[in-house]
Amino acid sequence: MKFILDNWALILAALSSGLLLIWPAIRGAGGGSLTPAAAVQLINREKAVVIDVCDAAEHAAGHVAGARHVPLAQLADQLPTVVKNKETPVIFVCQSGTRSGSAARMARGLGYTRPLSLGGGLASWRTASLPIEKG
Repeated sequence: MKFILDNWALILAALSSGLLLIWPAIRGAGGGSLTPAAAVQLINREKAVVIDVCDAAEHAAGHVAGARHVPLAQLADQLPTVVKNKETPVIFVCQSGTRSGSAARMARGLGYTRPLSLGGGLASWRTASLPIEKG
């Protein structure tokens, strides 16, 4: 007990750093995050649909080849018309992976069973030297 009282600051720091390490896993529970290679496998093997949730200017500057553009602000209204089968894997992409994580959680709320977010966003897709379209 004396150790705990004497070192309460160190114990608090250890607990805080542990929580910060597991926070991304807890926060990302709504929609899985996947690597570019795993995304390509889903697209090729299971006909996953890629949805770009960036704004119009970002989408025009570059997006995953074949991705459909549905801005995050319009996702709840447009997703049911773009992806009718709620069992289909849906891969959401944005520039960094933040908005796509929100989109995956939103899609799960709309009843989609396999919403996923591309980890690292378009930047990770480019790093993997995968095809990008402009316009």
